[in-house]
Amino acid sequence: MNKRALRADILLLITACIWGFAFVAQKAGMDYVGPYSFNGIRFILGSLSLLPLIIFNRNKKQKTQGESTTPPLTPKIFFGSTLLAGTCLFIAASLQQTGIMTTTPGHSGFITGLYVVLVPIIGIFLGRKTGIPTWIGAFLTLTGLFFLSAMGNEGAINQGDVITIISAFFWAFHVLVIDKLVQNIDPLILSSGQFAWTGIFSIIVAVVLRESVSREAVIAGIIPILYGGLCSVGIAYTLQVVAQKDAPPAHATIILCLEGCVAAIGGVLILHDPLGKWTLLGFVLMFAGMLVSQGEVIAGGFKKKNC
Repeated sequence: MNKRALRADILLLITACIWGFAFVAQKAGMDYVGPYSFNGIRFILGSLSLLPLIIFNRNKKQKTQGESTTPPLTPKIFFGSTLLAGTCLFIAASLQQTGIMTTTPGHSGFITGLYVVLVPIIGIFLGRKTGIPTWIGAFLTLTGLFFLSAMGNEGAINQGDVITIISAFFWAFHVLVIDKLVQNIDPLILSSGQFAWTGIFSIIVAVVLRESVSREAVIAGIIPILYGGLCSVGIAYTLQVVAQKDAPPAHATIILCLEGCVAAIGGVLILHDPLGKWTLLGFVLMFAGMLVSQGEVIAGGFKKKNC
């Protein structure tokens, strides 16, 4: 494994850990503000937190006068790219935040991880090839989802779980969109732009729905809001974008699927969520399905290593 690939893996691992605990922060934040208000504040914070770094990198490039590895950034590329990524992110994050109101961080984390299986399946319609491991992984993941949501909820599928399942499709679209756009636009600028769009859209919806947000509520929920904005958005999403420049989408999802495990651990330790036998079995099957679905990538990695 070369240094760039190793660096990408480490960044993705850190991202998975930050995102895992972010599910706990997202659940806790619902005690103080509405879902769209929460997303609006945290994504705007995330966007603004990147501006100093973007300015620093721009000044550094001007001093070194090095050649850029990406094409010149035009207003058309900037607004088109960030709007596309931001729209996918807004839909995915809104559904996830709405769903977590009636489910646990562990459920939300693992169900969101469905995008690991969905990325290669959606790739089929984009002309990409996939093999048997993807379909085996899909079967294991769906079986795990049944035990997690239906069996773990006394035979009734949780409404929050269903909403989160829908969000998983948009997370998969987001991974594919980022993989395409990051080749043509600076990762930090892309991140800041998509966060800004997501924050603006969320605030507009919050106003339309008349979500109540008071200064006292924001102050009371400042810890989950700051974690969701600065850590989950500003740091983790940016690490994802930077890492994906040196890692293919399928490889990235192998590591990022660990966020479900971290979310479950965080929910049990911090929020004291129950962990029954059916829920645990669902977690295990879903995690196994995510890994199996990426079997071809893992096998390819071992072949390269042994060559």
